[in-house]
Amino acid sequence: MGDGTIVTLLSVGVTILFMLGVPVFLVIGYWVVGMSFLLQLPLDNLGAALADVFTDGFALLAMPLFILTGDLINRSGIARRLSNFAYACLGWIRGGLAMAALGACGLFAAISGSNSATTATIGSMLHPDMVEGGYDERFSAATAAAGGTVGIIIPPSIIFIVYGFLLNLPISDLFVAGIIPGSMMVVAMMVACWIICMINGWGYLIPLQLSRVMKTALGAWLGFFAIGLVLWGIYTGKFSPTEAAGVTVGFCIIVGFICLPFYKSLGIKDEREVKDMNYVQMLVVKGFGPLELPAITMRSAQITGILAPLIAVSVVMQQVLSDMGADESIRAFVTSMGGYYAVLFASMAIVFVSGMVLESLPVTIILAPILAPIAHSVGIEPVQFAVVFLVGASIGFITPPYGLNLYVASGVTGVPYFRLLRYTVPYLFSLIAVWIIIALVPELSTALLPQR
Repeated sequence: MGDGTIVTLLSVGVTILFMLGVPVFLVIGYWVVGMSFLLQLPLDNLGAALADVFTDGFALLAMPLFILTGDLINRSGIARRLSNFAYACLGWIRGGLAMAALGACGLFAAISGSNSATTATIGSMLHPDMVEGGYDERFSAATAAAGGTVGIIIPPSIIFIVYGFLLNLPISDLFVAGIIPGSMMVVAMMVACWIICMINGWGYLIPLQLSRVMKTALGAWLGFFAIGLVLWGIYTGKFSPTEAAGVTVGFCIIVGFICLPFYKSLGIKDEREVKDMNYVQMLVVKGFGPLELPAITMRSAQITGILAPLIAVSVVMQQVLSDMGADESIRAFVTSMGGYYAVLFASMAIVFVSGMVLESLPVTIILAPILAPIAHSVGIEPVQFAVVFLVGASIGFITPPYGLNLYVASGVTGVPYFRLLRYTVPYLFSLIAVWIIIALVPELSTALLPQR
């Protein structure tokens, strides 16, 4: 049996495992081990890659910290207060609550850095409110799924950290570059949402009241402070993204310890309970603060335990593909397309198709080291290409057959996966339109970068 046949059988076999629901980490791991035997590569490569991910790379330390930040923000009630503020600002427009959900996704993403955390948090909070407010349950779930796409674009972003680590780009620059494109994605989805709601007459209107806006803004000041803290520190260079993640975690823990016992949204059913209980009693009886922190940390560690090994095996997979000449084949194909725009749009097409069947992390780790140097060779600014690449990868979160955010939204709302697909189409087209604009106008990604 020839080597080509073995490679084909191995690839088909792991593809079947993927379709059967085997975790992506194991699917890639099986393929890497099999190809290592075939190519007579030492398995030490896999162990060394795992060790490097867990012990080297200061930048990657930001990933678990931002994951923990997202969990702390959700549990602290900050996410709910941000969504209340968004609704106070947009509730007077037809479809205002759905638009507020998208706005809340953008605000939550500005602290958490995760698409799935954004979708799960906003979906679980606002889906019942949207259904009660006259929206179709399928549209409501699809809105949460679409809003979560900005979770990896608006800084801080976990996937920007990975991209910067792989391509040796300043992560702070990548964070800043994602501000305008991420905001454009939110606005574009709001427009699509407004059109759909106008056609169907969904949503109850509330009057626009300055007092309501001010009240909810004051209630959400902790969230705004956390967003400003991260962006200010990174943009001014006061601390690195990893240090920013640590500072944000510390801020959220302090907020949790001091403020949690006094927020009824965190488990206190009746405000009168606060008057009848001292701080220690509330911690013990209600399970807030320090007593709850280990459980929150464990949940974040579990997510990190899924992502970090996936990064490691994907790095080895990229090495195997390089030994096989796959990167040269892709490079030759893309380069043969022509100049600047041909390479740009060919790269975008490859990312889009890959995002339909793979999660953004393996897409980034496998394709970014191949496509980014080609893009740079034809004059595409590296930071701008990073934004274009990752916006395309984020669109894959609502693109079948994979569509991770669709699965997350389905899980937290109870709406079957296939019933969501119809209502993601308007959001999908709006995001693709923004993606093309971002690709054609480099200044949208580079305008805010600090001058050096």
